[in-house]
Amino acid sequence: MAAKRSITSDDILPLEVYAADRKARRKALVDVKRHRRIEVGPVCTFYFENYETMWSQVQEMLYIEKGGDEQLKDELEAYNPLIPQGSELVATVMFEIDEPVRRATFLSKLGGVEETAFFQFDGETVMSTPEEDVDRTTADGKASAVQFMHFHFTADQVAKFRTENQQVILGFKHEAYSHMVVLPEGVRAALAQDFD
Repeated sequence: MAAKRSITSDDILPLEVYAADRKARRKALVDVKRHRRIEVGPVCTFYFENYETMWSQVQEMLYIEKGGDEQLKDELEAYNPLIPQGSELVATVMFEIDEPVRRATFLSKLGGVEETAFFQFDGETVMSTPEEDVDRTTADGKASAVQFMHFHFTADQVAKFRTENQQVILGFKHEAYSHMVVLPEGVRAALAQDFD
């Protein structure tokens, strides 16, 4: 069965139905997310999104805020662009530093980081493309602590990425944050399911 590529109002459960099995759904999502999360360097985590993670986000926002149809429209506009469309991977990327002064100093040196993330595997390099909703780097060069990145693959790159036990490196080519990590096989296999 092909993966779903967008959330519609028909996909959303009534709040009382969602509330009845919310705990079980949230527990099941933990297992899904376990192979869709990867740390790169000391303060960065990639959360790779799909229909399931975004559906859960929309449903949870509606449950918490109870904004009805007007809120649903806004949530769908915000989260549908983060569902991979068959030849891409999409990630919410978070730079997490608890101490405010250190965080501000760090982010002030990180401008443009959203365009420097990459996958490398089998002689291929796939660079990130930032989500175009808003500029994630300010005019003075300060990066947002939360970034949304797309990685667009060719058909040949998809085939190589899907190869079992393929070594896949995820990292940054930014002068202030040039960390890399090899994806565990469970993560590579989970992300490979995002492709058509």
